[in-house]
Amino acid sequence: MTDLTLLAGDGTTSRTPLGAPVVDDATKPTAPLTQRIVYAAAHVVPRTAADNTPGAAADLDWDATLAFRHHLWSWGLGVADAMDTAQRNMGLDPTATRELVTRSAREAQTVGGRIVVGVNTDDLPDEPVTEQQIVDAYVRQLHHAEDAGAGVVLMASRHLARFAETPDDYRRVYARVIERASAPVVLHWLGEAFDPALAGYFGDRAGSRQGPDTVLAIMRDAGARVSGIKMSLLDAQAEVALRGRLPETARMFTGDDFHYVDLIAGDRAADGTLRHSDALLGAFAAVAPLASAAVRALPDESAYRALLGPTEALSRHLFSAPTWHYKTGIAFLAWLNGHQPAFAMVGGQHAGRSLPHLSETVRLANACGALEDPDLAAARWHALLALAGVETTAGRPDPPAAERTVAGMVA
Repeated sequence: MTDLTLLAGDGTTSRTPLGAPVVDDATKPTAPLTQRIVYAAAHVVPRTAADNTPGAAADLDWDATLAFRHHLWSWGLGVADAMDTAQRNMGLDPTATRELVTRSAREAQTVGGRIVVGVNTDDLPDEPVTEQQIVDAYVRQLHHAEDAGAGVVLMASRHLARFAETPDDYRRVYARVIERASAPVVLHWLGEAFDPALAGYFGDRAGSRQGPDTVLAIMRDAGARVSGIKMSLLDAQAEVALRGRLPETARMFTGDDFHYVDLIAGDRAADGTLRHSDALLGAFAAVAPLASAAVRALPDESAYRALLGPTEALSRHLFSAPTWHYKTGIAFLAWLNGHQPAFAMVGGQHAGRSLPHLSETVRLANACGALEDPDLAAARWHALLALAGVETTAGRPDPPAAERTVAGMVA
């Protein structure tokens, strides 16, 4: 063990002791979690030698990308793929996304892991389109996901957000898509903090908060063909309010990376019934061992909170404004924890956060015990600082040969 060097925004450095991981590999479960249904939204890893520049088609390191999904399954978490963290609409092109869905679903079957994938309209041109085009785009991706053997999340569509003028437009489009599904689907409500193009989705505009009523109408129309909703508004009160109105056949999957500890723990209704949220979170890709151990501790809420509570400060930092750059922190922590060979992202998105921001990510991950191999994380972090001209002598004293060059670690 050693100290971590941290970098402040004014250029000054400080040191903090390097901690130990809170959860050990020996505690891995032998099956998917049952106390809550939990999915982690996984990112993708580009080939280090690929043209990872803005606008370039995705060229993925499939071994590393799929290995990260096996890491999540090994902790009993499900994988939510081809969604926000995998840069759909933000760097991952439709061709690469289709291959990702096919490969990830096939890998899930080899280990009995849970998997859902996002279905969207991102293969349409970025221009006004018709209702029929929107429905057809959804259905194409829906059928591809079902053929691959994955569960389906009907993602919020930028095209539908531009097309819809009334809540009835959403209700009609979703009904037409859901009737083409062969198995129950999960709805998806992503707030404008994650994607400004989705402002007012489901008709939830200032002065006309019809979103919850629209969602419930879609569910009533579909009946058991909708199994739940993933809600990512970063508004715990709104989630709790809608959760209390859901039909018995539908689950609430929290996508609130600011308040997930309380939402997953749940609250008691007047009749004593526990109402809780299940989870579909980008944050859990960064803290999989801790999330797994915490959920398995339930119904012992004290033990659950002791494990998961400290991770929320890290998550709030990862998802700080501009929120859509949270993916940079997810990939950064995957690199620190040895799950990918380089700190790189599709479309050059690893440049989405500053070095001081990443420094605070390191500090918070260390504080909550989310660094899975602390010595490796310190060595990689200090190499990145050295590349930026920040002096540090801390780190693993004698790293393996493959880790000795800065280029080999941060290319």
